[in-house]
Parts: sequence; structure tokens; C-alpha cells
Amino acid sequence: MAASLQAEQENEEEEQQQNQQRLSFRCVRSFRHKISEDNWRRRQGPGLEPGSKEPEEKKIALELLETEQAYVNRLHLLDQVFYTELMKEAKNGKTVPEEVVKMIFSNISSIYQFHAKFFLPELQKRMEDWSCNPRIGDVIQKLAPFLKMYGEYVKNFDKAVELITVWSEKSPPFQELIADIQVCANLTLQHHMLEPVQRIPRYELLLKDYVRKLPPESPDQDDAEKALEMIFMVAKHSNAAIAEMERLQKLWVVYQRLGLEDDIVDPSNELIKEGPIQKISTRNKSTSEKYLFLFNNMLLYCVPKVIQVGAEFQVHLRIDVDSMKVRQELNDTQFPHTFLVSGKQRTLELQARSGEEMNAWIKAFQDAIDRKEKRSETFKTAVHGLETGTPALKTEELGRRAPQWVRDNLVTMCMRCKEPFNAIVRRRHHCRACGYVVCARCSDYRAELQYDRNRLNRVCQECYVFLTGHVVLEDREGKHKGILEKGAAEVSGKSLLCSSLQLLDKNGKGGTRGWFVIPQDDPLVLYIYAAPQDVRAHTSIPLLGYQVKDLPQGDSRHLFQLAQSRQLYTFVADTEELKRRWMRVMARSAAGITRPEEGEDADSCEEAD
Repeated sequence: MAASLQAEQENEEEEQQQNQQRLSFRCVRSFRHKISEDNWRRRQGPGLEPGSKEPEEKKIALELLETEQAYVNRLHLLDQVFYTELMKEAKNGKTVPEEVVKMIFSNISSIYQFHAKFFLPELQKRMEDWSCNPRIGDVIQKLAPFLKMYGEYVKNFDKAVELITVWSEKSPPFQELIADIQVCANLTLQHHMLEPVQRIPRYELLLKDYVRKLPPESPDQDDAEKALEMIFMVAKHSNAAIAEMERLQKLWVVYQRLGLEDDIVDPSNELIKEGPIQKISTRNKSTSEKYLFLFNNMLLYCVPKVIQVGAEFQVHLRIDVDSMKVRQELNDTQFPHTFLVSGKQRTLELQARSGEEMNAWIKAFQDAIDRKEKRSETFKTAVHGLETGTPALKTEELGRRAPQWVRDNLVTMCMRCKEPFNAIVRRRHHCRACGYVVCARCSDYRAELQYDRNRLNRVCQECYVFLTGHVVLEDREGKHKGILEKGAAEVSGKSLLCSSLQLLDKNGKGGTRGWFVIPQDDPLVLYIYAAPQDVRAHTSIPLLGYQVKDLPQGDSRHLFQLAQSRQLYTFVADTEELKRRWMRVMARSAAGITRPEEGEDADSCEEAD
């Protein structure tokens, strides 16, 4: 009996230790539970009794309302609790830099303001008037364009999770504060942050069901179908994030079977193939059963554990895919279906159970090798040079120390977008922050560098985002032009207001002058171009939920501000009249009013200097 109690106590202690694993483990585990969760749809709507005779479309509309109410509560927790408390501690200098907190939560404040002040109230009002006006398609159709703000959040999600992991390890107070809030919030921060990523696909599922249940004579038929089409376009941008979460789910299951070894667990890995295999001994020509896990960057050569406590396999060997080779062994009558896997660490002679299985393994290995070579062929020499010479700058040193430049002749393609260089349209440039060789498109940014007396220097997009905290458009060829990719002249011709302004820095002493535009077809976002004829904007500011503040005129400057809880932008207009016009237009956009003000020309612009 005593032995049984001792064993039970040891199991509890082991479970507690596993629960104290690094934040990255908890992060992936929360992904797994959230993705597999399929009970987010309510079983019975509010006010509907079992066997209710209410029309099916009304039941779905009520379900949309109920899930929206729960979603707004979750957004409130993210923005008003997690974000607010972390930012409060950051300003006191006790946890992490303020910029890190802003980068973690991205534009969650704008998303929360939109749903709490616009989307949810509109749905509530419509459901109260359902007997007189049984439709929701027009409401969703009107508000669906604003959901494009999710693109910024979804794009930033992986980086946000990575920052949480890194700073939890670097700053114990940061991790303790998150843990304290999570006790009250029941679930992990990463679990809550996944909700906005999944919200758009859920709108699509509910609206599909709603359209399918509408009777042919319904007055909402046309509006609902148009709304569904608009939601579908928004959902396309979120599907990639959902696929990533499914990948992490599968990856987490594999890591559990391997015992969660620190040098193996990496969310960036991709499992390509796994399965049992026979290992041929080179000494006595006997075989023994092994198990292989082939990832995009490594092969794990494992042995099944006899006593499977905590892990199903024990890792005996790790072989890098880099420089790996695979080939079939011919004319081996003693051991048919044999192939060789040769890597830096070791060469394995393996036997499959059939010719079909052998071919599948060889193909999987070759695919992994080809992908690795394609990604790294241009960088092998450059990386080797960096490793044997001066080490690459650490993240916290970016902008503070001059980097070692990668030599031009060591790379043939941009080290960011990986497009090949040529002498005419894609020339080589150096990022002055990290030293990488990049193309003009990937280095079309300017940031102040401390080592160069805080003067503006050419930097790559990744360094620009890190150093400034600004959000930029992911610019890739072959995609449909986004608003940021359109020329300033084209956008200005169809705008609510555009003119030259100056955006001051945090100290209010200096700043950058540019061409500012609020387009008609995107009236809730302010776009900033470096010049009126530029072909792309370099920064965007979602205006929804901001407050527009007037500032007293100082030093003959006409000042006004955009403020939203912890975010502040200060602008300088050339004249008092121009300042007032910007304040009026920005205030309407911040309130969600998209139509031009009466008596105001929609495309009214000031002449460029």
C-alpha cells in the first residue's frame, strides 16, 4: 500500500514538472486543444426551446449573435487585461520594452473596438427588430470590408508567439505576470490570441449555413449571398494561419512521443514522413527494428521504448538533412528493398518491408534534400563566412553596432525574398542594420541607426519592423495589387483627403515629412507615402477606434494627434485650415463613418510641395 502511494506521489511530481516546461511547449499544447475543439457552435440558441418552430435562418442568426458576444468578451480580455497590464509594467521598466508588447498584440485594440462598438451592436439591434426586418445580410455586407484589418493580425501571429516564448525565457517578471493573468483567465495567453485567427473562418461557416437555410422568397437572399462572397475573400487570408495551427498540432503529438527533448522541440519544423524500418548491422548482417522521423531539417533515428512512460521512442541519433544523400542498394539478395541514407553524422543501411515502401522512403528523403538545397544553395558560402569571421549581430544589437556586410560575390539572390539578382532590374544593396545583401524592393525602408548618430539609413523590411515597430505590407510579385502597392497619384485621385504632413517622432522634436492619404475604397486606414509620386506606401495606420486631439499651436506649428490607449501619433499640418480638415476626416473614419462629409469633395487634395 505504501509503495502504491509513493508511486502515485512520484507520478504527481512528474506531472507537475511537465507542466512547468518551457512556454513554447505550453504554447503548442494550447494550439492542439484549440484546433481540435469543434464545440464552438452552440447547440441551442438563447430563447429557443427544444422543438422550437422558429425558422432555421433565425436560429443561425441567433447563433451568430451569441458567438459574437462570447468573442467580444475574449477580445476584451486580450486588449483590456493582457495588453493593458503588460504595457503598464513595460512602462515601469519591469518586464519588457514597450515596443515588444506592441508587436505581440499587433492591432488587437482596433479589432476589439470594431467588434465591441460596431459589429456586435449592429447584430443586437437587427435581432431585436427581426420580426419587422428578418435579415442580417445587409449588416454583414456593410461591415465585412472592415474585417480586412485581420490580415495584419494573422500575419503577425507567428512572430507574436515567438516573442512571448523568447521574452518569457529572458524576463522572469514577464512570465510571472502572464502566468498570474492566466490563472484568472483559465486559458493561456496564446490560447486566447488564437481566437481572432479562427474567427473569420467561423463567420464563413455560419453564413454558408444561413444562406443554405434561407427560403427562396427570402428578402435577404441577395444581400446574404453578397455578404458570403465578401467574407470568403477575407477568409482566404486567414486559411493559411489555420493550416499552420494544424501543422503545429501534428508536430506537438510527435514531440510528445519523443519525450519533449529540448534540442528537438522546434515549432518551425515540418514532419515529412515517419514509420518503422529495419536497420541492417554492418558487422553481423542482422537486422533490428527502428523507427524514423523525417523532418524538413533532420532525421531522427529512434528505438521503441520497452516501458513507454512519458515517451514512446528514444532518440538514438540525429542526422542533418543538410548534405544528406540517399540511394537504393542494388542486387542485395539477402536483404531486398534496401537503401542507404548518408549524412554528416552517420550512414545508415536500412531495409523496408516492400519495394513500394522503399520507394516511398527514398522519395521522401530526396524531396527533403532537394528542398533544403534549394533554400540554402545561395547562402552556404555566406553563412560559412559569417560563422568563421565576425558573428552576425544579435537581435538586441541591431542598430547599435555596425554589422559585418556579407560580400556581394557570396550571394546570387536576395537574402530576404530569395529572388535572383541581375544587373538591370534587381541590383544588390546592403541592409545597414544586419549587413545582409538584399534587393531594392526588400531594402526600400529607412530607419534611424544608433551607431550612425541616429541618422536614417537603408534597411531591410525585417530590420525596419524591428527597429521602428511600424507595420508594412508583404509585397510579393504575382499577387493582386493591394492598396499599399498602388501609386500615390492613383490613390490620391480617389481619396477622402490627401496632402503633405509631417509625422513627429516620439520626442516631438523631429520627424518625417510625407504624403498622407485616406482612400475612398479603404476609408478607415491612413496610408503614408514618402512622396506624392511614389509607387507604394511605406506605412499604414488603421484609424478605427482612435481619438483625434487638437493641440495648441506652438512655434507656429499646426499640431494634432491620433491617440488610442497606448498608441500616439503627432502630426504637423502646413496651415490651420488643413489641420482642421484632417481632424474632421480622421474623426469620421475613427468613428466608422465611411461616406464623405456633406459639402466636402471626396477627392480633395492639397497640391504637393
